[in-house]
Amino acid sequence: MAYPTQLGLQDATSPLMEELTYFHDHAMMIIFMISIFVLYIILAMVTTSLTDKLILDSQEVEIIWTVLPAVILIVLALPSLRILYLMDEISNPHITVKAIGHQWYWSYEYSDFQEIAFDSYMVPSQDLTPGQFRLLDADHRMVIPMDSPVRVLITAEDVLHSWAVPALGVKMDAVPGRLNQTSFTASRPGVFYGQCSEICGANHSFMPVVVEAVPLQHFENWTHLQLQED
Repeated sequence: MAYPTQLGLQDATSPLMEELTYFHDHAMMIIFMISIFVLYIILAMVTTSLTDKLILDSQEVEIIWTVLPAVILIVLALPSLRILYLMDEISNPHITVKAIGHQWYWSYEYSDFQEIAFDSYMVPSQDLTPGQFRLLDADHRMVIPMDSPVRVLITAEDVLHSWAVPALGVKMDAVPGRLNQTSFTASRPGVFYGQCSEICGANHSFMPVVVEAVPLQHFENWTHLQLQED
C-alpha cells in the first residue's frame, strides 16, 4: 500500500509491475535529460550578448531537431510496446477468479471452485481493528496462491468500475455487459490494496480491492474451509 508523503511507486509484487517500474525509471531519465537540455538552451539564449540578425535558417539545426525527437520516441516506444504485449499475454493460468463491480462493493467467484463466491465490502471506520487500514480493508479478501499465474475476469453489474491493484501492476475497467480479463503472478506473500479507479457514483471511494497472496498449501486449506462453510 502507499504511505504518507510517498513520491515513488509502490514496491513491485509481480514481474509485470517490475517491468513497469523499470520503464518508469527509463522514461524519467530521458525526461530529466530533455528538461536539462531545454533549460540550458533557454539560459544560453537569454544570457548571451552574441546576436546575428542575418541568420534566417540553419540546415544542421533543422536536421538535429527533427532526427533527435524521432530517436527519443523510438527509445521510449520499443520497451513500451514490449510491456503492452506482456500485459496482454495470458497463458495457462493456474486459477481463474471473476471480479464483479457493484455500487459499491466487489463480488468474487472462483471459476475453478463453483461453490466459492462472496461479496467484499469495505470495513467501516468504526469497525476497524488494530492493524487494519481505513478505506482500504475489506471484510472478505480475494485470496490467491503466490507464484501461480492468476487470471482475473472483470465485469460490472450496474455502472463502470475499475479493478486496480498498483503493487501487482493491474488496472482493468469493469464494463457492464462486457467481460475483460487480465493476469498477474504474485511473487511474494502479503496483502495488497487497491481501489476502484473509475468514478462510479457517490460511494466510489468506498469500494476497496484487497488481494491476499499466500503459499499454495495455505491456499488449499482456505479453499477447503470455504467449501466446508458453503
